[in-house]
Amino acid sequence: MNELNTLERRALRSISTPAGNMLIVAADQRNGMKAAIKDAPEGSDAITREQLAEVKADLVRHLANHAPAILLDPEVALPAIVDDGVLDRDTALVVGLDASGFETVDGLKYTRFVPGVTPRTVRDLGGSVAKMLYYTRPDKQDADSRVAQEIRDLVAACEAEGVLLIVELLTYQLEGESDEEYAAAFPDLVADGAALAVACGSKILKLQYPGSAEASDAVTAAAQGVPWAVLSAGVDHETFIEQVATAVAHGAAGAMAGRSLWKDSLSFDAALREERLTGRALPRLHELAAAVDRRS
Repeated sequence: MNELNTLERRALRSISTPAGNMLIVAADQRNGMKAAIKDAPEGSDAITREQLAEVKADLVRHLANHAPAILLDPEVALPAIVDDGVLDRDTALVVGLDASGFETVDGLKYTRFVPGVTPRTVRDLGGSVAKMLYYTRPDKQDADSRVAQEIRDLVAACEAEGVLLIVELLTYQLEGESDEEYAAAFPDLVADGAALAVACGSKILKLQYPGSAEASDAVTAAAQGVPWAVLSAGVDHETFIEQVATAVAHGAAGAMAGRSLWKDSLSFDAALREERLTGRALPRLHELAAAVDRRS
């Protein structure tokens, strides 16, 4: 197991429920969040940075301030949500380091940092936790691969800065790979990706639901004691609750949920946005907290 230092242990507690399980509202999406705002007068593509920032601020006010932690981006949401006093003092800030989109090299996907953003930026923005997304195909990438070296470098840089790093992994279908081939490989890709990230020094993982109780056991074994949280990947809330319940019962240490909480609760109209976030998304957050803590 990759041991947490004192600062990292403190940071982990800040993003966890009183029972000690990770629970983070994910709101670092940019284009994906715009697409969820269905009633913009000129369409979601016309939503400005300032308008999206208002949506994110309301999401924090009416939803995330009721969670242990919120994941936000440094391009739209920050630093305003901190500077304007929107973020509650008891809600921890996780700063997303990854830029939107990816590049493809030799058929493999790679993410990029938001320009100018480093582990030091996390501190400057008021956070103690960072999150970075990596696309992985562990059947094509080993400990000597580019993605493995990128993980090692960022783990070391965050540790030097006193920032806890959450390593998010997404596996994906290769060009020419059939749906059936990918579905059959998927559970092993999630588990093997976890093993690769742990071998590179990762201390907290954010992973796709691997598909079953048995596959969750395999991920837990691959993580070798490193805590892992399951991400929602845009599934509906009811499905995600079932996935979380299974994953937690088989070794997962929590959940990080975005669209499953708020994708149908955003509006261009502030009053309607507040009504939906408090009346629809917030009860879902409470249900998710119960599932994470294995409460009925």
